[in-house]
Amino acid sequence: MAEKETSGLQVLLSTLQSSSDRESILNILQVLTELLSVGTDRRIHYMISKGGSEALLQTLVDSAQTASPDYNILLPLLRLLVKVGQRDKKFGQKALELEALDVTLILARKNLSHNQNLIHCLWTLQVFASRVSTAAMLGINGAMELLFKVITPYSRKRTRIIRAATEVLAVLLKSKSNSRRAVNRGYLNGLLRLHQDWQNHDTSNDFIQIRRSLLICLKHITNIQSGREAFLGAQGMEILFATMQNYLGNQSMDAIISIVIQILRKCYPKSSLPLATANSYYSFSVPGGIASGLACTINEDDFEEEGEDEEDKDSDSAEMKEEDDDLETDLKNLTSKPVLNWTEEELKQYEAMCLELTHNFQELESKSGDEMSSKEELGIHQCTYFCHIPTQTLSSKTYCQEKDQSPQGLETRDTNLQESPLKQLQIMRSTVDLTYEEQVPGKISPYLSSNDQEEDFSSREVSKTQASFKEPPWCGEVCFCQNKNSFLSSSIRIDETSETVSTFLKRHPMDIPFHNPYTYIAKAEGTNSVPGFKVLAFPDVWGHHSPPFPQTMLERKCGIQRTKIFEDVQRFLQPDKVIGRVVFSLDEPWLLQNNDTTECLKFFSGFESGNLRKAIQVREFEYDLLINADVNCAQHQQWFYFKVSSMKASRPYRFNVINCEKVNSQFNYGMQPTMYSVKEALQGRPHWVRVGYDICYYKNHYRQNSAAGTPGKCHYTLTFSVTFPHNEDVCYLAYHYPYTYTAMMAHLDLLEKNVNHKKVYFQHQVLCQTLGGNPCPLVTITAMPESNSSDHLQQLRQRPYQVIVARVHPGESNSSWVMKGTLEFLVSSDPIAGLLRESFIFKIIPMLNPDGVINGNHRCSLRGEDLNRQWLSPSAQHQPTIYHTKGLLHYLNNIGRTPVVFCDFHGHSQKKNVFFYGCSIKETLWQAGCTVDTSIVTEDVDYMTLPKILDKVSPAFAINSCSFLVEKSRASTARVVVWREIGVLRSYTMESTYCGCNQGPYKGLQLGTHELEEMGATFCLGLLLLQLKSLTCSSQFMAQASALLDAREDILGHQLHRSSSGGSIDMELDDEPPCMEEIDYSTDYSSDQETDIYELDQQIQEIALVETVGDGEDKNGVDYRTLSSPELYVSKHWTSKHGASP
Repeated sequence: MAEKETSGLQVLLSTLQSSSDRESILNILQVLTELLSVGTDRRIHYMISKGGSEALLQTLVDSAQTASPDYNILLPLLRLLVKVGQRDKKFGQKALELEALDVTLILARKNLSHNQNLIHCLWTLQVFASRVSTAAMLGINGAMELLFKVITPYSRKRTRIIRAATEVLAVLLKSKSNSRRAVNRGYLNGLLRLHQDWQNHDTSNDFIQIRRSLLICLKHITNIQSGREAFLGAQGMEILFATMQNYLGNQSMDAIISIVIQILRKCYPKSSLPLATANSYYSFSVPGGIASGLACTINEDDFEEEGEDEEDKDSDSAEMKEEDDDLETDLKNLTSKPVLNWTEEELKQYEAMCLELTHNFQELESKSGDEMSSKEELGIHQCTYFCHIPTQTLSSKTYCQEKDQSPQGLETRDTNLQESPLKQLQIMRSTVDLTYEEQVPGKISPYLSSNDQEEDFSSREVSKTQASFKEPPWCGEVCFCQNKNSFLSSSIRIDETSETVSTFLKRHPMDIPFHNPYTYIAKAEGTNSVPGFKVLAFPDVWGHHSPPFPQTMLERKCGIQRTKIFEDVQRFLQPDKVIGRVVFSLDEPWLLQNNDTTECLKFFSGFESGNLRKAIQVREFEYDLLINADVNCAQHQQWFYFKVSSMKASRPYRFNVINCEKVNSQFNYGMQPTMYSVKEALQGRPHWVRVGYDICYYKNHYRQNSAAGTPGKCHYTLTFSVTFPHNEDVCYLAYHYPYTYTAMMAHLDLLEKNVNHKKVYFQHQVLCQTLGGNPCPLVTITAMPESNSSDHLQQLRQRPYQVIVARVHPGESNSSWVMKGTLEFLVSSDPIAGLLRESFIFKIIPMLNPDGVINGNHRCSLRGEDLNRQWLSPSAQHQPTIYHTKGLLHYLNNIGRTPVVFCDFHGHSQKKNVFFYGCSIKETLWQAGCTVDTSIVTEDVDYMTLPKILDKVSPAFAINSCSFLVEKSRASTARVVVWREIGVLRSYTMESTYCGCNQGPYKGLQLGTHELEEMGATFCLGLLLLQLKSLTCSSQFMAQASALLDAREDILGHQLHRSSSGGSIDMELDDEPPCMEEIDYSTDYSSDQETDIYELDQQIQEIALVETVGDGEDKNGVDYRTLSSPELYVSKHWTSKHGASP
């Protein structure tokens, strides 16, 4: 049967080409039309495979070359050609070879006054031009000149013809040779005039598709340099800017506005950043030189005009969809274990880092009493909260109580060590909407409001607060010098410092778990920075307490991105309205002294983790900000942390961070930056909170420099607005919740002094010294042996190891908050924590890149290199923290103590939720499409157990976002190296979002420090449940764990079954849904298809239906075939298909 059908179609096609009988040709065309008008495109592709395109083209040539062409044959033939040609990728080339291009052009020229015949020719030319080479040939043969005879200024006559002609012209101009020809012949000016005319007269928006096609023509012409120059010379920027002003808020005009935005941004003259050099302001002399390029001055010669393909990376994964060709498909590479290149002597040095294996624990008994008393002197408070969402709104009195405190420290509070951090897990997520008052997205919460009641919360306290703000000593930060205990402000003598701090604590008492300002200040003395910071930021000294309210993700305001871009364009068109005053610059330090009298904000970032290089006042309440590149580097500008003061309350201030590098950001999907108000803190609310509205992230016109390794690419702008709650406040703004190196060291010190040393073995050692001279801490946590007997000591020494590291990328401060939660849980009195200590030895390196954190880097070390790409062959001289971490892992492996789990805590800027990256041979091969022989490739699937557990017990974790692929580009990361070389099956990177969750109990909420710390605690719970599922789990451990979990059934039951309770997990969690306003400014970008296949098919069907009506024009010349109105239809079709921006 198939052979008969095949032969039947071939007979029809053969007859069509050879027959000269008019009736036979018409019958065959009718049969083919009916055959292809039903069913799917499969029939058309089948016909193409049998030579259908060639047969139709040859028939066209033969029919058109007769003395008197028969249009009864040509019109159905041309309709078939359009239908088939849109599905045939080689159609243009076939038409060129059969000389159908010239024939169709001749037919079009002959029918300029005959609408019906002309529109068929135009549709066919449009299909021919879909191939660039064919379009170029049409341009050479005069197709554009023909089209400009058809395209007229605004008229309600022949609109169908004009629309078809503009669509053909738009397709032709995709060819750069045609675009150059259009520029050389002055067609660009004509297109601008046509655009203005149609734009001004089409007030009822009946002909959006004509206007859109004209704009697409301009878009294609401006893809080339000469086109952009001609566009600027013809005042195209001014014309488009003026014509679009009234349409910005009109969602029905998205088809027009999106193209205008692309043209304006593309033609906005590219310029260098307003910086003296692309390299970091700070440099550091390191042994062996720096990894990045030499410092270089920004100049236009570094820029390339074309080639704007974007690429980025983040943490353990690319910040783009991994391509299959990046997957490791070499089975030998996946399964082989590299030969150990460490000698026994080199590994022996790490024996000192595992004292728990050799210690007799006798002398610790005499120390425990002294250490326990020292914690009472310091008044450290045990952290006993890990609730997901508070059940009630806490008043400021909870955190600001009138207590007497000694100058030596905070008041000691009796802490209930038996209260479990996991008890709060029983709080149901359904209470979220009932617990808190509705907050306006993007606005500062009631705890940061500016109402009169807040300002006058207590006349006595206000007077003290205001007085303190007028005192020079604090002014938002603490200054210190290098002598011990000599921390002071600029106007306080050394011997007055302790008294000043105590005075502030008496005036504004606080109660923040595991935080002590005195400890922080003392630890800051030992922190070494490249700039030699002399100032401590107020939030770091004073401390942060998680606010007692959840913060929802910001809802994106419709049209906000295009509004911001138009405001940027306005700067170029109206430079006289731009202030352009530099108010802060590391390169110009004298500005700090000269701007005291100006009416502008004051900026400062000279403190640990601070990063702001320059601030420029653009308008009265708008500032461009430039962040510093990583030390000894010319790139990685993303993290920011700076102080701002001298603001006016209730005024919206706009901040534009103009030199970001990542191609996309969660700031486009609900994320907000964080802010800390000093006045709020002194009023009892020491909170970092999410703030900002009118937030968007988009590509700008500032070129990246070749020193950054990305010549020709542009930077990105993060823009957001903030309304400050108080006049003359001191506020700190940051990319994410800051967590400094000094905060980590102070935290470890407080933990060590606070733990019950009779039960908890807490060993704080120095792994190594960093390049900057800062100690990298190594923490060991396990349970103390019950006694010094050999049996109890042996039981301790046989415990398996768990290794956890974090903060290899300095800008990923969220990973430090997760680590903080892990540490506090492991040393807590929670019975589950106790069982974990009795079962495992935890080796924890809480900060792998101290130097980067201290100096405000986003990604790199002081050598300007990504330490998470140095694990294959680290150097003790260049990458000491990675070298010694890997050495410790090799040592444990060498003595037969390979860790059960290795986990590297990271942060992710382009995905939501918390998730894992792991390693799987089979999943990698399957994803790459390789055949997997299960008899050869065997793999333990236990790597999936821990993520499955966390998906059930952790509200922020999403297994749908996890990936276990091994990529070639990740071969030198911790996850892959530890998996391959050390042999740790469960080697993971745990990524925590900067933003929030789109699934589970936290769906729609941004993650705060509270939720991040909670993630650290539930990670530990996951390790317990993992051990329960292990084959090596002892009966004693199983009995103990089961008893604890049974007792917590009311707490954990909801979480353990949340994944099966349905409905809370969204589809496609892996890929962030595209922002409806995202714009690609690449010169080669052509996502907006000029004419959809089905739109053109619809037009053909429409005209076929009205062929019997006649010419279709009444006596006034109005085309009544728009009765069925393809113009209006397509406008509606396009709007419904592409939608308006949300």
